[in-house]
Amino acid sequence: MATFLIWILLLVVCWPLALPALLLYPLVWLLLLPFRILGLAVDGLLGFLRAVFFLPARLLGGPGHLRG
Repeated sequence: MATFLIWILLLVVCWPLALPALLLYPLVWLLLLPFRILGLAVDGLLGFLRAVFFLPARLLGGPGHLRG
């Protein structure tokens, strides 16, 4: 019963903070979505450039740490 009362107290004290957070979270997520997409594109481009740069070493059998 004490646990339930603590949860109720927490609800009463914290709901003014939680309500704006719940309402703003989708908006913030939508605003940051283009940056996440851009990050994925840049990560893919850098991975591709790394693969092209290390291709001759992989083909010639360079050090084992370049494999993989």
